[in-house]
Amino acid sequence: MAKKIKRIGILTAGGDSPGLNAAIRGVGKAAQGYYGMEVIGFRDGFRGLVENRRINLDHSALSGILTLGGTILGTSRDKPHRMVINGRTKDMTGVIKDNLKKWGIDCLVCLGGGGTQKNAFRLHQAGINVITLPKTIDNDVAMTDATFGYATALSIATDALDRLHSTAHSHHRIIVAEIMGHRAGWLTLGAGLAGGADVILIPEIPYSVESIAKAIGQRSKQGSNFSIVAVAEGAMSRNDARVLGMAEKVLKRAKTLSEKLEAKREITAFEVRHQGNTLRLAHQLEELTHLESRVTILGYVQRGGTPCAEDRILATRLGSACADLIRKGKFGVMVSSRGDDTEPVPLDQVAGKLNLVPPDHSWVEAARRVGTCLGD
Repeated sequence: MAKKIKRIGILTAGGDSPGLNAAIRGVGKAAQGYYGMEVIGFRDGFRGLVENRRINLDHSALSGILTLGGTILGTSRDKPHRMVINGRTKDMTGVIKDNLKKWGIDCLVCLGGGGTQKNAFRLHQAGINVITLPKTIDNDVAMTDATFGYATALSIATDALDRLHSTAHSHHRIIVAEIMGHRAGWLTLGAGLAGGADVILIPEIPYSVESIAKAIGQRSKQGSNFSIVAVAEGAMSRNDARVLGMAEKVLKRAKTLSEKLEAKREITAFEVRHQGNTLRLAHQLEELTHLESRVTILGYVQRGGTPCAEDRILATRLGSACADLIRKGKFGVMVSSRGDDTEPVPLDQVAGKLNLVPPDHSWVEAARRVGTCLGD
């Protein structure tokens, strides 16, 4: 029989996202009210765990947070195995283990995206009882149907495209809207479909500027003298995709530390060069189509505000399921969404993996059938 869990810790790490507070509430209320556990929150991600900055998440602390954006615990991108302490990078895994033992915490719940899943897996390998929940507006965490934060961000991005239509139509312009997502195109693809974008550019389908310009030119010939281009921040041209792909292959083949460092420097240099890609794209389209182009970068507005109903429900479902798994002594897993149900997935199947848009996904096919240009 599994050891009775009396006290659990919870933290939020990585970027903030709508639904984090709903998930904290879901875990906390189920753990306390249903299973009689004590819940301790750690401030600012793994750093708060190292620096002993904690708060008792009792009934009053959890009350009224369901609708709040952001996270009441604060967050950071600190990594337990590579944390900057007094100007030096140190492995604080041992400190975390000692602190959890000292505070009598039987299980640590980590709410976060891909980076958090990797960090949690390392703690699990170090012998710490860990459970994670998938959070990110990018929807790129592997082995789950959905991540909380995505639905709200999708609604925000869609609303922005709706509003941009009137300006594009009135001034006969190309409006290029940059949408978040890192290396995954779910947010741009979904918003582009829902917002009626004429061109959707995602990282998974490298684009040709000439193909985009041709599609916009055909719209002009048909009497539509404006276009909405939804572009993911990680979208890139065919040539850039080829360059990055070669650099990543070099990194994968690297055998020595110096070779790996050199390959990583090349990738970092590429990423720096790629910054501002949306502005360059707009300029290129203006030159090729002779239509004025304007850029709107949605940025962090997509991560803020009140979570939508779908994210509140998802976060509550995952949070309450997490408390149940803790009671059963099921650790080293991520609580995954599977249809209307949940499923524990071993962290080694999640860490270091991404959920990317398949080029033949039904959303992609739907976009093509309604005449949307994907840039290829």
